[in-house]
Amino acid sequence: MTLFDGKVALVTGGGSGIGMATALAFARSGARVMVADINAIGAADTVRQIEEAEGEAISFQCDVSDESDVERLIAETITRFGRLDFAHNNAGIGAPPGPIHRADRTAFDRVLAINVVGVWLCLKHEARYMLEHGGGAIVNTASLAGLIGFPQNVAYAASKHAVVGITRTAALEYAQRGIRVNAVCPAFVRTPMLASYLASDPRHFNEERLAGMQPMGRFGTPEEVADAVVWLCSDRAAFITGIALPLDGGTTAR
Repeated sequence: MTLFDGKVALVTGGGSGIGMATALAFARSGARVMVADINAIGAADTVRQIEEAEGEAISFQCDVSDESDVERLIAETITRFGRLDFAHNNAGIGAPPGPIHRADRTAFDRVLAINVVGVWLCLKHEARYMLEHGGGAIVNTASLAGLIGFPQNVAYAASKHAVVGITRTAALEYAQRGIRVNAVCPAFVRTPMLASYLASDPRHFNEERLAGMQPMGRFGTPEEVADAVVWLCSDRAAFITGIALPLDGGTTAR
């Protein structure tokens, strides 16, 4: 018997990076997994990997900033799997780096729509179900940029600070109603988003410099974040709610 036998997990942004790693980790722990992503091809690839490992998963194309999409996502999860126990609200994007006085309003609004409104909408509808069906555990992906400043990335930093605020507020609202809500706050992790960031300005953003900003001297891995998400959803973390867990190679210890 594995950790999550008979349980169902939902992962947004599950088509790549941290979301893909988390979906795979949930499946290895015995959960059936709903893999949601606006990139249908990526979500399908994650499902393929789970099925090749003899797990059970389905994919769903979803724009988390669209409430009707989110409602359909939750409904489809319940229809196909009969329940929802865990959710990892992970879908997120960044904006091109640059100083605040040059930041683009359209890009800023889009980051907040996905990273803040998207997390809120998913949590809203996940909580509605869990409140009526015995509770559950929810983990939101924030960032180290949700705990400290992140120069040249005002939209991303603002959005991830907001995710921490949403997480703590929800944790207090549901602390006595069977729903635990936590956040993970990764520093630089080797994902497609990081690759895009590095490519945006190779003169200023390079692997050695960014890795050196973290005391361990390396990037994190999606699997390390996924392991933290799965642990936070498990009964091993039963007395933990409302935390913003740094996964930062020691950065916040400075």
